[in-house]
Amino acid sequence: RGHRSIEEGVWAMAASRSGGAVGPAKKLKIKPLKIKPKLPANFVEETWSKLQKAIQAVFSEENVAYSFEDLYRAAEDLCLHKKAEFVYENLVHECESQVTTVLGKLTQQKQSTTFLSELEKEWQTHCNQLLTIRSIFLYLDRTFVLQNSQLKSIFDMGLQLFRKQIESSPATERTLSSGLVEMVTQERRGDTQVDRKVLKSLVKMLLLLGLYSKHFERDFLQETQRFYQTEGQEKMAELEVLDYLVHCERRLREEEEKCSEYLDAFTFQPLTKIVEECLLKKHLHTILEKGFGPFMSDLKFQDLKRLYTLCDRVGSLDLLRVALSNYVKQKAGDFVTDNKNSGQMVQNLIDLKANIDKVLADCFDNRESFHGALKEAFEYSINLRQNRPAELVAKYIDSKLRSGSKGGGDEELESTLDGVLVIFRYISGKDVFEAFYKKDLAKRLLLGKSSSVDAEKNTIAKFKTECGSQFTNKLEGMFKDIDISRDIMTGFKNSAQVQSKLKKEMELYVNVLTTGYWPTYPPIEANLPQELREFQEVFKSYYLSKHSGRRLVWQNSLGQCVLKCKFNKASKELVVSLLQTVVLMLYNDADKLTYEDIEKATGIEPKELKRTLQSLSLGKVRVLLKDPKTKEVNRTDTFTFHKDFKAPLYRLRINQIQLKETQEENQNTTERVFQDRQYQVDAAIVRIMKSRKMLSHTLLISELYSQLKFPIKPSDLKKRIESLIDREYLERDESNSNVFKYLA
Repeated sequence: RGHRSIEEGVWAMAASRSGGAVGPAKKLKIKPLKIKPKLPANFVEETWSKLQKAIQAVFSEENVAYSFEDLYRAAEDLCLHKKAEFVYENLVHECESQVTTVLGKLTQQKQSTTFLSELEKEWQTHCNQLLTIRSIFLYLDRTFVLQNSQLKSIFDMGLQLFRKQIESSPATERTLSSGLVEMVTQERRGDTQVDRKVLKSLVKMLLLLGLYSKHFERDFLQETQRFYQTEGQEKMAELEVLDYLVHCERRLREEEEKCSEYLDAFTFQPLTKIVEECLLKKHLHTILEKGFGPFMSDLKFQDLKRLYTLCDRVGSLDLLRVALSNYVKQKAGDFVTDNKNSGQMVQNLIDLKANIDKVLADCFDNRESFHGALKEAFEYSINLRQNRPAELVAKYIDSKLRSGSKGGGDEELESTLDGVLVIFRYISGKDVFEAFYKKDLAKRLLLGKSSSVDAEKNTIAKFKTECGSQFTNKLEGMFKDIDISRDIMTGFKNSAQVQSKLKKEMELYVNVLTTGYWPTYPPIEANLPQELREFQEVFKSYYLSKHSGRRLVWQNSLGQCVLKCKFNKASKELVVSLLQTVVLMLYNDADKLTYEDIEKATGIEPKELKRTLQSLSLGKVRVLLKDPKTKEVNRTDTFTFHKDFKAPLYRLRINQIQLKETQEENQNTTERVFQDRQYQVDAAIVRIMKSRKMLSHTLLISELYSQLKFPIKPSDLKKRIESLIDREYLERDESNSNVFKYLA
């Protein structure tokens, strides 16, 4: 088809030259040459000689006699005339000869530093020379080499020859590897004379040649492990914990920089693992033992965050969590078991919990596992003493809710109560807390000691949210009684029939308490003055007329009076208890009375009478003078009305010693709690045995401990089991006395 086009073209030209006349078509034929063209004599040898001289000039860093264009054309001509294989083989020979000569000279260097420096220079030179040679033989590289997959490109061939020559000399391999590792070690030791350019270049050379893993990485990692094992032991002995952690951070950062600058990316993981293992994980127990406690005590948030980050990095947060738990147990345990500073226990625990919460939030990423460890540690520590912490928490709340307490505003009180509630959650004996809280609440309500009714009700609402309505049922009933009493007294005062029976110079206010809601108070007998007995009878008649079928029992230990007392200097108002009132009213008829006179007239039991007389004659406000002047009240003492008494204030409150906490009163409260617990234990035993029918003693005790929410001794559980056997709820198995059966 191509020949026909040419012939047609020639015909068209002939037609135009003949003036447009169309004649017969003439055909032209292209015939092959009679004699085949031949290459000039010695063409291949001369052309290669030209290229060889250029190669040698490049390797010897001399001026090339020909232009690069001439050399490129020469290499191209040889390839076009099917001499590409010849050219490639001779090029390999020339490159191999050059590499052998250069590296052979380097092996004579005895000092590793000089060897590495010279090798780096020769490597850079070799790479640059290969690029130059490749530009000359670019046609060969892009045709013949590309078409033969088993052949390497000219640049890769040059690198392969360099690698082959290095591997052929074990001494060169050892010198190269050990020299590079030593340079890295010197750099770690702070040697500023290390040539980082040479180090980076040779490591990258090994990467490029594929010798990195075989001839460097293994030795490098082994030396890294030896170096950091030694350094870890030395630094741990000589540095403070904080300085050591900073040192670890710096070392990890330095090794990361090495990986990013010149090491293989795959070296990063094993390298950092070695550093972490040698500097951190191996010494973590010592670090936590020496440093965690001081960091926590001094609230060093930045240092705790650093410690947490490093522990997280090496996967040892469980050790840090254990250290936190041990710290809390030790600190909180010290507060709980310190009898001398029991008054500060609750505040110390609140402060400790607040500080640790801040540490968890700011330093430990609020990890749930740490919060769990904190809860477990507080529960363990607070319940080291079975009942005392519950009692002290109740007393602490009492101190905050009492009138005259040094508390701030409503917001501060709210914050304080929230803090106490946190500690309250950790108490296992919440029934003990309830008993003491109820006793204190009763005194605040009945004696008008509460700073705020709203605060009281808010506190109970918090307990209700935390423990349920059953826990606060009696507490809410106490407030209900106070409100009902207020309504009763309003009706009492507005009753004309009642007012006609009362003396105008006296006032009476009665709180009617439901027995089940309020603490149990021991009855205290006293011969009340005639005026008070009349008031009581009037109120009793009025109340029973409104509420038939009820019985009123007067609690003399809770009564409070305000007396107007005339002294020689001035008149005063005395705020005293009912028992103090009974004693003082005797001095309307006498100025001097013996102990026996007072005992006979009042009918107060000796123990309460002695405390009452002690408060009137030995306290801060001494309206009675005791003879003799001893610190204890004896049956032979005489008490005289202090006519010359004086004080700057008009209204005076005499300390009511009989209403203060006593060891006996606390013991009674604890015993009442235990009695209530007995019913819970009995119910739990029956419930378990009813479902299991038969159970061994060991399994029954274990099941009881899992169900009961308060601490109890095994001996007490044994007593309750024996009690149920006596009452025929259970029986022992005839063949095995340690097995119990349920009796339906």
